[in-house]
Amino acid sequence: QAGGYMVIIVDLMGGDNAPAETLKGVYMASEEFDAEYIVVGDKAQIEKIAAENGYDLSRFTVVHADSVIEMDDDPMAVVRTKKDSSMSIGLSLLAEGKGDALVSTGNTGALFTGATLITHKIKGVQRAAIATIIPAQKPLLLIDSGANVTVNAESMEQFAIMGSTYMKKVFGIENPRVGLLNNGTEACKGTPLQIECYKHLSELDEINFVGNIEGNAIPFGKCDVLVTDGFTGNILLKSIEGMGKLVFAELKKIFGAGIFTKLAYLLVKKQLKAFKKSFDSSEYGGAELLGISKPVIKAHGSSNAKAFKNAIRQAINVSSDNTIDEITENIVAYTERRRAQKKQADVRTDE
Repeated sequence: QAGGYMVIIVDLMGGDNAPAETLKGVYMASEEFDAEYIVVGDKAQIEKIAAENGYDLSRFTVVHADSVIEMDDDPMAVVRTKKDSSMSIGLSLLAEGKGDALVSTGNTGALFTGATLITHKIKGVQRAAIATIIPAQKPLLLIDSGANVTVNAESMEQFAIMGSTYMKKVFGIENPRVGLLNNGTEACKGTPLQIECYKHLSELDEINFVGNIEGNAIPFGKCDVLVTDGFTGNILLKSIEGMGKLVFAELKKIFGAGIFTKLAYLLVKKQLKAFKKSFDSSEYGGAELLGISKPVIKAHGSSNAKAFKNAIRQAINVSSDNTIDEITENIVAYTERRRAQKKQADVRTDE
């Protein structure tokens, strides 16, 4: 931390609206949050956008990158063919201790791969996971929301511990309720993996397990952390995003249908805006890559400046709350307990 401030490393080049919106987002963040920023990207483009918009680049440390990880690039490109990319350089700076956290809107697979191979996982973590806040009656953390297509029960246990710690530290929930996404509430429901996970999570002292959660219960605050594999989690996340867009598009049609509906809209405009804001994922910023040794935040690929600014705020909060340190402590305690249990089981088998 230079000069006592949090140092946030920003990959400016990934995503649909980069680098114009990402640079604007960092500039907005610099006016609002007490932190220092290392921005990584094409220096000529950055200087051009700054000049056009009147941004004072002296606020930032600008690090040039020759290439960009594109959305259709192979995830391994970040450590193989594009080591000179903004994402790879940003992750390397984070690994070297030049900053406290990294924020990127870039290729999710590449960011996850790079974070795992360059910045590295927390010792004892089997699989890192993407943890995404789903807008609902109460903020709900979905883990894993896309990193791991296949997992085992032990990885799911670790997801539960990491997600629970995150919600306690970042959202101040004293004893987060952990649910397992399933197609029924009964312990016997689901695939063999879900049945095994239910048993493991029920026996896990480190979490407050509340059982299986069905899809139709997700929006209604039944749990604070929802555990699943990345394949199912990603489908769920994108379904919720699509349904939210449909609902607001249909509401727009209804209120624009005629003079009376337009008048009705004026009467409820304030409430509708508040309702829309409560379901706006950009309010929460980005998805945390939990299980990585330092905070890495994946902002949505289509993030505008406001969403990117909020992702930076999230990175600052996670860093200042020492969330990673507490996750590390809890994972170490979990792995030691599992090792002791395995040793005990082996002794009983020998007898």
